[in-house]
Amino acid sequence: MRRNPPAPFGLRAAPVPVVRKGTTMTRLRTAALAVALGLVLVPVHPTYAQTGAAGSSPAAEEIPMTEPSPDAARSEATAEGTFDVQLTPQPAEGEGEGAANLGRMTIDKTFHGDLEGTSKGQMLSAMGEVQGSAGYVAIERVTGTLGGRSGSFVLQHSATMDRGAPHLVITVVPDSGSGELTGLSGEMGIEIEDGKHFYRFDYSLPDAPAADSPEG
Repeated sequence: MRRNPPAPFGLRAAPVPVVRKGTTMTRLRTAALAVALGLVLVPVHPTYAQTGAAGSSPAAEEIPMTEPSPDAARSEATAEGTFDVQLTPQPAEGEGEGAANLGRMTIDKTFHGDLEGTSKGQMLSAMGEVQGSAGYVAIERVTGTLGGRSGSFVLQHSATMDRGAPHLVITVVPDSGSGELTGLSGEMGIEIEDGKHFYRFDYSLPDAPAADSPEG
């Protein structure tokens, strides 16, 4: 029986459910290899059920997109706060040694602080042949309020763990902002302290149009 890799950074490995279909036994192996952002790298058999597909959020679709002027002044700011995250392994599909090291999960987050909102996304992960080495990519659409301005935007994750040493980059997908967040750019960093997730979001936005002054 193949065991889960140990969980570094003080995280506990998730339980390993066993799914039987006919005479086929499929293990959903879940490893808690943390990549400094609180997401785990999960060696789960891959599948592609569109449970968290982009564009499925009604809230995101209701926000109109407006094109900012290329000459518009921009302001930089930093948002900080906490977030809660739930990762859901997707149903197993396929067999083989290679498939056992690949995984797919859906992501559900709730942000608190300077960024208030929720996000939905999907993550693909791969385990290395050496314990403590892995990687993942993820896309999540965030819908909410940032610095008092409402809208939505997409974050792209790219992360590796090289024998226990994590490297993570989270950036705003260009031109993914909508509503009052149209034209948003920036990078997000994440830390875990005592099991709690913290974010720091350095971002830039076109200045909001000045309100028309009352006549008379």
